[in-house]
Amino acid sequence: MIDLKALRDNPDRYRKGAANKNYDPTLVDKLLEVDASLREVMSEQQKLTAEKNEIGKKIGMIAGKLKKASDDEKAALQAEMKALQARPNEIKQVEGDLVTKVSELEKARLDLWLQVPQPADDDVPVGKTAEDNVQISTWGPDWFNPEKSFEDNKGFKPKSHMELGEALGLFDFERGVKMAGSRSYVLCGDGMRLHNAILRYAFDFMTNENGFKAMSVPVMVRYECMEGTGFFPHGRDQAYDIGNPTGEGYSLHMTGTGEVGLMGYHMGEILEEDQLPIKMTTVSTCFRREAGAAGKDTRGLYRIHQFDKVEQVVICKADEAESRDWHKQMLGFVQELLKRLELPHRLLQCCTGDLGPKNADMIDVECWMPSRGEVAEDGSTAGDWGETHSASRLYDYQCRRLNLRYRDKESGKTVVCHALNNTVAASPRILIPIMEMYQNADGTITIPEVLRPYMGGDEKIG
Repeated sequence: MIDLKALRDNPDRYRKGAANKNYDPTLVDKLLEVDASLREVMSEQQKLTAEKNEIGKKIGMIAGKLKKASDDEKAALQAEMKALQARPNEIKQVEGDLVTKVSELEKARLDLWLQVPQPADDDVPVGKTAEDNVQISTWGPDWFNPEKSFEDNKGFKPKSHMELGEALGLFDFERGVKMAGSRSYVLCGDGMRLHNAILRYAFDFMTNENGFKAMSVPVMVRYECMEGTGFFPHGRDQAYDIGNPTGEGYSLHMTGTGEVGLMGYHMGEILEEDQLPIKMTTVSTCFRREAGAAGKDTRGLYRIHQFDKVEQVVICKADEAESRDWHKQMLGFVQELLKRLELPHRLLQCCTGDLGPKNADMIDVECWMPSRGEVAEDGSTAGDWGETHSASRLYDYQCRRLNLRYRDKESGKTVVCHALNNTVAASPRILIPIMEMYQNADGTITIPEVLRPYMGGDEKIG
């Protein structure tokens, strides 16, 4: 949620910000119009309250005069008092109408307020879609160069993770679809062990080495939590709702990321400045409808409805420089993790049109996947990058919606916190580059060295 005072002071910034993110810039004008109407009605309420107070004072003064007044003066004073005493009833009727107007306008303002996106930072490139994202850097181990084909790098033609998984019995899509429909799967045997290994390693990496607090979070949350973290109303079509109501006056919704629970943990609270920064990590099951993705990445583990993810969240002071520094640090954790896994990856600066409504900035991390890219006549693929991580800088947008603040030590005033989030590891998608990059000519898969302690010391699958 954007700062309404900042919007009033500089509406052009928000009009431009909305347009750059492919949102309707007239949302800003509609919000300002409703906001002005609401403030006008509330001003009328204040005037009526002031008038009632003034009437009370005048009636008191007249009552005092009546005690000393002559008979001739009393009649005039009593008439004046009677007129004053009648006015509160008139005001009461007007106040009732104004209360109704305020309620209607507040709802209309909130509905619009929730839809206005946060403008991207000035150093974010302007673009319409992900096609306009800009590569920042690439990294690869000594044994693999993405500029060359997989075969040139390793001496044999690669198999896709689908082919490897089916041959080694690592997952079962047919039975998964039978139980839960399209984009469903079952991880089996060493497939499930590898899935757990990467999640456990990523979780230990964040808690043991980087000092993040380990948390468990609900994956079914109230509407307020989804709205507060900015996943509603934008993105509502991507979420699963619980079909049967709780019976307690609220509904529940399935989260698509542990970020929702981690951020919701402190919603509605006032923290002390000394508590910041708060660094939290969780591993949770995530659910996404993938609405609008029909026909896109339909085969394999890339785009599925249910997965598990280690997520990192930082809540810090309202300082742009500090937010930017944390953004770099959180990306650094991910890069270090991928380097230890020896997975070729690149950083992509997302353009304005790919940021979504919440983010002031977002960096995607993509891993090299041999099974992606253009398909040749013989069915082989050239390989391509595939997104595995996103790192978001949100400033106060999310915390304002969550009413999450801290008390400034110097001024004693409450300030809206800043927030950031970043994927640490999402599986089974991360299994695609692991399986495909570590495959061997004989159809086996070498287990990355850092994951072997989580696989009982095994060095290979198959």
